[in-house]
Amino acid sequence: MRRLTVVLLASAVSVGLIIGCQSLPGATPPPSETVTVAEQKPASPPTALPNRDGSLKFGVLGDFGTGSREQYQLAEQMVALHKRFPYELVALVGDNLYGSERPRDFETKFERPYKALLDANVKFYAALGNHDDAELQMNYKPFNMDGKHYYTFKAPKQDVRFFILESTYMNPEQVKWIEQELANSKEDWKIVYFHHPLYSSGNRHGSDVTLRETLEPLFIKYNVSIVLTGHDHLYERIKPQKGITHFLVGSGGQLRAGGSEPGLPFSAKIVDNIQVFMVAEIFENEMTFNAISRTGAIVDSGIVVRRELNAGVK
Repeated sequence: MRRLTVVLLASAVSVGLIIGCQSLPGATPPPSETVTVAEQKPASPPTALPNRDGSLKFGVLGDFGTGSREQYQLAEQMVALHKRFPYELVALVGDNLYGSERPRDFETKFERPYKALLDANVKFYAALGNHDDAELQMNYKPFNMDGKHYYTFKAPKQDVRFFILESTYMNPEQVKWIEQELANSKEDWKIVYFHHPLYSSGNRHGSDVTLRETLEPLFIKYNVSIVLTGHDHLYERIKPQKGITHFLVGSGGQLRAGGSEPGLPFSAKIVDNIQVFMVAEIFENEMTFNAISRTGAIVDSGIVVRRELNAGVK
């Protein structure tokens, strides 16, 4: 039986990004603000991003388009990291803009905070969330959706394919499409992302069991290794479920009172008290990941081995 192995070091570390063997300073919060991050004294150092030549480097961001100070602070950390770890694309897992979606909102909630990344030719590929205006966002060029509710794209050079779904309206046509696309894909790495989580400890929404019953059998059958979602305003890594590792990256802009329910059996790591984005690097059969807060702390990290290998713990 195929299975997925996660090798992880999940403790938070104080401000600083680790790439390769080098510890790099990050931004500190403004003097007027005190931010508390759990587990400030790590049991062990975080897993370093290898930063190899030729690897696929990408970011993950969700539920972010508020225009808030916190969104901009997290964006600053994304920009700072890119200078040292030049990721080439960002997967947006939905709820890309909150509130109105006028041209000036796209500017203040997306173009301005991520300007340095856009100028560096980082490509953003969006999934739609329940707060998003589908017609506007599908045709918004920087989201690279090409007028489609759901779509797929291959990594620029690596043997990785992404599949993007519209989980608010999971109709039979879309289910048929994703099964065909997964079946036809020859890439070693298959990564699916969409807005509503199949597994979540969030108190506001939690796991979408109906969606799980529809999609999970397909993901198992066609050897998906990674699922990325948002919706609940927190970061969570799920223990491998039937060989698949799920990441919930839903705190790109605002947090929500009530947070999460601790201790659910499927949960491996939760951060619900600060904004977080994720970066990952795929090289051959391993994906190294770091989850980074708006203060620059690495709050989760580890290595995922793709399912087909059936590898043991390193």
